Amino acid sequence: MWALLLALFAFAPAVSPALGAPGNSVLGLAPPATTEVPGSIPAPPSRPGQPPAGTAKGTSEQHVRIRVIKKKKVIMKKRRKLTHPTPLVTAKPLVTSSPAGTLNSHEKQEPGCPPLGLESLRVSDSRLEASSSQSFGLGPHRGRLNIQSGLEDGDLYDGAWCAEEQDANPWFQVDAGHPTRFSGVITQGRNSVWRYDWVTSYKVQFSNDSRTWWGSRNHSSGMDSVFPANSDPETPVLNLLPEPQVARFIRLLPQTWLQGGTSCLRAEILACPVSDPNDLFLEAPSWGSSDPLDFRHHNYKAMRKLMKQVNEQCPNITRIYSIGKSYQGLKLYVMEMSDQPGEHELGEPEVRYVAGMHGNEALGRELLLLLMQFLCHEFLRGNPRVTRLLTEMRIHLLPSMNPDGYEIAYRRQGSELVGWAEGRWNVQSIDLNHNFADLNTPLWEAQDEGQVPHIVPNHHVPLPTYYTLPNATVAPETRAVIEWMKRIPFVLSANLHGGELVVSYPFDMTRSPWAARELTPTPDDAVFRWLSTVYAGSNLAMQDTSRRPCHSQDFSMHGNIINGADWHTVPGSMNDFSYLHTNCFEVTVELSCDKFPHESELPQEWENNKDALLTYLEQVRMGIAGVVRDKDTELGIADAVIAVDGINHDVTTARGGDYWRLLTPGDYMVTASAEGYHSVTRSCRVTFEEGPFPCNFVLTKTPKQRLRELLAAGAKVPPDLRRRLERLRGQKD
Repeated sequence: MWALLLALFAFAPAVSPALGAPGNSVLGLAPPATTEVPGSIPAPPSRPGQPPAGTAKGTSEQHVRIRVIKKKKVIMKKRRKLTHPTPLVTAKPLVTSSPAGTLNSHEKQEPGCPPLGLESLRVSDSRLEASSSQSFGLGPHRGRLNIQSGLEDGDLYDGAWCAEEQDANPWFQVDAGHPTRFSGVITQGRNSVWRYDWVTSYKVQFSNDSRTWWGSRNHSSGMDSVFPANSDPETPVLNLLPEPQVARFIRLLPQTWLQGGTSCLRAEILACPVSDPNDLFLEAPSWGSSDPLDFRHHNYKAMRKLMKQVNEQCPNITRIYSIGKSYQGLKLYVMEMSDQPGEHELGEPEVRYVAGMHGNEALGRELLLLLMQFLCHEFLRGNPRVTRLLTEMRIHLLPSMNPDGYEIAYRRQGSELVGWAEGRWNVQSIDLNHNFADLNTPLWEAQDEGQVPHIVPNHHVPLPTYYTLPNATVAPETRAVIEWMKRIPFVLSANLHGGELVVSYPFDMTRSPWAARELTPTPDDAVFRWLSTVYAGSNLAMQDTSRRPCHSQDFSMHGNIINGADWHTVPGSMNDFSYLHTNCFEVTVELSCDKFPHESELPQEWENNKDALLTYLEQVRMGIAGVVRDKDTELGIADAVIAVDGINHDVTTARGGDYWRLLTPGDYMVTASAEGYHSVTRSCRVTFEEGPFPCNFVLTKTPKQRLRELLAAGAKVPPDLRRRLERLRGQKD
């Protein structure tokens, strides 16, 4: 074996040390046997005659990386067992390197810690410092995991912290605010469409006063550990410390970075709070909830189990059903909650929440699982607000529209290791929020030709022919939701996303062709702005005036709401489809800066959104509601059209003739019409009083419709009707 290794040393090509401070050795120096760092992607080996990713600065040492495949296989076998998103606690042994070029694998692992809060903004900008910055937009306040840059190069909100190019000893520092037990670091490179910059290795130091520092030591050599960092700009890489350190400050010192780039990184720090025996520091704010709910991340199996438990605890107000299957065969489960589950009650509106359209945006999924638990518990306790919700409407909760994508994100080693896009799409690589039929274009073309609403209706726009073909690129998840929309007369909906803190409302697609963003309101802009403002105004995080923007836009300047097309155009969104193909008014809620928050943050996220989730559902009572009936039979008329003067968008009645029309307070002239009936118009007033204004209609059949029905029944035409028809024929002649 040693003879083989000596032969490899003799014939191996020379490798230059990576770019960094003078005297630093290259990452990955190895004795005869090494293992790869779990969760990281090693830099590709150099080809003969080519330098590696980093180029030496101030040294000419030659080193060789050698891996023993047998050990690597053992590591990979163990990694397959990590399917829970909190294996930060049980991460595999970390390989660290020292300036002397030796590697050590520490078998004993300390318990992991939750994120300190760089990504979720719990750590304020003032607690982030750096040795230097290329610009304000690349300052230390931008060194947050998964932060996204603006579209322009050199934007004030760029996608990382980047040190100045001439900074020979760059560092990035975080002030925890009080003594903290640091256990690990997660890093990414720079998010940019223009540049490629990432750190490939770094050291870690600690301090209690930001003046005296000590390093993270390699156990066997006693030298400062050098941690492997990134091989691309987006993949998060976790390094657990050889030994957790208690301090107030932590500092990352980049040692090497991509050749031709600069020292840029985004980071999250894993840290556990510790008690201060001298009580010199303020206690960290407690993150919790008094509600006795299951605050953890649930994979598909755990989600089904939880939904079943809620159903068993509240069998009289719950029903679980499936609307279809994902591409990989996972069922799309819905929890229905009502005092009469399983049936549509006349005059009772249908509302829905949809989460998990993007699989790695996990907070919405957990909020809906928490909501169904909360409604069940509070109904059993006799909570009057919850009781009224469940007796006056039928609530449908779809916690995971893209279960395949979620399982991909969930299997990563901890929620903090899910990148910005991993698990976003379904397994066919389809973005479900761009996969609904584009009904905007045919409607707007008909409007431009003056065909709306007399020739082409301004509502229930039919599916385009291309979209219904068997080979159309339509995900099974999308088809299932469309059929679900057709079966149930939904009135109000919200789909829950993550990665920002804002509520966006239709239209999501710009009307001007090729426009990246453009204000494109619907005829019901006032209603959508009301709905969006209600959620944003009830969300604790959105109403926190001291918080900073998540990424590159400050939505708080506009009440934390925005027209979707004025943000970025999205053809084929579920919001636009719901509005144009059904009666349902739907908005998108971006719940958090962090798409996949740590379990420790779920109680606070629940408190941030609990009242908003309930208050938004209550808005289904806003506007007018009623039943359209046949004068002769007193039966409800299905598919009758409800038109409001001045609003170029109509709704239709459900199977029993009942309808709901969301409107802001005001006086409206409303017309009910149906094929074969005389139209009726009446005045309806919407006030600020709670509950919809009752606005019922009784329609009379036209003579032509009566004649059709008589002839169809084989009856003789009455004399008065015959004489009336003869007069009508004479007038035409």
